[in-house]
Amino acid sequence: MTIYIDPPDWPGHGRMWSHMISDVSYDELHGFAAAIGAPPRAFDGDHYDVPSDRYASAVAAGAVQVGSKELVRLLTAAGLRRRKRGRRAGGGGGSET
Repeated sequence: MTIYIDPPDWPGHGRMWSHMISDVSYDELHGFAAAIGAPPRAFDGDHYDVPSDRYASAVAAGAVQVGSKELVRLLTAAGLRRRKRGRRAGGGGGSET
């Protein structure tokens, strides 16, 4: 059981955000998120969006810090990666996760 989190490098809604994933299951991810007080609305298909002011508490609770590219690699290797629909090639559209 491992939960991973990338640095809060993603801007949005006037804040910086991290992405938090599981390499085992969504159930594990939802359980960890609930334990640290992340609201269900923070779940975005295959990860939780975590504001920068909650990053340290997620790490203190056991989330392992990894870079964003490593986070995507782990999520894909676990078979839990869900790509967002409606993205255009080369057309931005938000974060990679």
